[in-house]
Amino acid sequence: MSRPRLYDEHQQYWLDTFNVGDSWRLFRIMSEFVEGFDTLSSVKNPAVSFFGSARTRPEDPYYKLTDRIASELAEAGYAIITGGGPGIMAAANKGAAVAEGVSIGLNINLPFEQEPNPFANLPLDFKYFFVRKVMFIKYAMAFICLPGGFGTMDELFEALTLMQTRRIKSFPVILVGTEFWSGLVDWMKDKLLAAGNITKDDLFLFELMDDPDEIVAHIKRTVVL
Repeated sequence: MSRPRLYDEHQQYWLDTFNVGDSWRLFRIMSEFVEGFDTLSSVKNPAVSFFGSARTRPEDPYYKLTDRIASELAEAGYAIITGGGPGIMAAANKGAAVAEGVSIGLNINLPFEQEPNPFANLPLDFKYFFVRKVMFIKYAMAFICLPGGFGTMDELFEALTLMQTRRIKSFPVILVGTEFWSGLVDWMKDKLLAAGNITKDDLFLFELMDDPDEIVAHIKRTVVL
């Protein structure tokens, strides 16, 4: 029986992904965990993970803000972790690298959009999102979330869920950009809190900030070197 014609690279990607036997896939998953644990456990600096859109351009104010925050944190001795791709991720890796700090890029292999940025001096590649997310959380002492899309929301709510359910200890989660995030926070209050799906205490799991000096000072105060 002839193989069906493939119309685009997305279809090829999913065929390649699901044609691998589940048992053999376990070895690939284990190898990603082992490589990630071995590499990141060697980093002695407390790390801060940055999240945000891969589509943010270098001329965007949030790109420049990310660069500045990451640079100041790296100069203070913190390692910087990103998803290793373009946009906000590149800005954070760039800020850390220029400051001669530890600039970690956890790149995800995708059929489109994601390409590793050149600023990570400690790069790792992942095939599986869930393995990569473990690395973000296990080896970070704080999260800084810039404006982003579905991926950013996924990473943000993963961290909030783990803290809410006390599967991990609470750490600083900073949403940078009040204008961008305030609508989501209002929705949490108006819908989730009003329906009893979260508590008032859950709204204290994160903070909104705009000023880079305030953000850096908060990290220094709460994540001791």
